[in-house]
Formats: sequence, C-alpha cells, structure tokens
Amino acid sequence: MTQFPDPANQMLPTASTLPPEPEIDHHWFQRVSLGIAKAVSTLVLIYLVIVEIILFLGFLLKLLGAAPTSGFVEWCYRNLDRAMQPFRGIFAPVELGTAANDVEAVIETSILFAMAIYGVVALSIAALTSWLTARVHRLDADEIRERNYALRERELQALRDRAAIAQAQQAAIVASQARTPGESAATQLVTPTIPTAPPPPAP
Repeated sequence: MTQFPDPANQMLPTASTLPPEPEIDHHWFQRVSLGIAKAVSTLVLIYLVIVEIILFLGFLLKLLGAAPTSGFVEWCYRNLDRAMQPFRGIFAPVELGTAANDVEAVIETSILFAMAIYGVVALSIAALTSWLTARVHRLDADEIRERNYALRERELQALRDRAAIAQAQQAAIVASQARTPGESAATQLVTPTIPTAPPPPAP
C-alpha cells in the first residue's frame, strides 16, 4: 500500500524560513550628497554666527570708546577688520565725542550694515540646513516604508505557498482514501484457494 507523508510532519514555509532578500539602499547617493551639503552648511552657519558675535562686540566697543591697548579689545578689532573687509568705507562713522580714557566714541554704521548682510546670509543658510535635515528624514521614512512593504510581500508569498502545499496535501489524502477500497478488492481477487482433502469413505 502506498505510504503518503504525514501533513503534520511537513515543513511549511514561513516568512522567517524564506531566504533573506539582499538589502539595497536605492537612496545612498542622495543620502551622501545631502549629508555632505548639510555638514558644509552647518559649518558655514557656525562661522556666520561667530562673525555676527565679533561684529556686535566691535560695534559695542567702538560705541563705548574702549581702549585699543587692551588685549581683548585688540583681538576684537583685529578680527573685526577681517570681517569688515567687504564693507569697509561704505558709510562714514558718526562721531559721538571723546570717552573718559581719551578715546573717540563712534557709531560705525558700516558695522551695522555688515551685521544685517551677514544675518540675512545666516538665516538663508539656516533655512537650507533645515530643508536638508527634513529631506534626509524623508529619505529615511521612504526607506523604512519600502522595507515594510517588501516584508509584507514576503509574508503574503509565504501564506500563498502554505495554502498551495495544504491543498496539495489534502488532495493526496483524498486520493489515498479513494484508492484504498479498490486495492482491498484486488487483493481478495488474487488470493489463492487452498485445496482441502476429501473426507474418508464410510465403512
């Protein structure tokens, strides 16, 4: 009699038993480009903030008539001259008089103009950095969504495979049950008859 496999002992495919698909990052070029652009814009933004601080300190020291012989004032004026190179001589300073240490106090309108220009550039860089950050987060969300979709597709495929195997096993069981009565009848037909000895004659 033909032996059929036990459906309970058959390994059915699941999402965990399927071979893992190779993970391909389709956004790696955009991710690297956005990361580099974000890093550069962040560094530029930090530089502009430092320049704004130096401009504010220089404007305040000139307004108060700080002594240029001080080490801190000399350091501020030296960096102020570097930051004011593109704006030097745009506007004439407004003289306010002489301070207590015989240093002339002035209002450097050119410094105010430079602070406004640097501030606009800094705001633009900050907006660009925020956009790049949002773009990177959007790419991460798209990648997670694609991975979840691929995982759901694999799980659905595993369920379809399990259903197909279950149907095949059910059909095999039904076929074996339908074949059993015929095989029994054929066995009875081919069973040989054993002859018996005749009874002894009566005396």
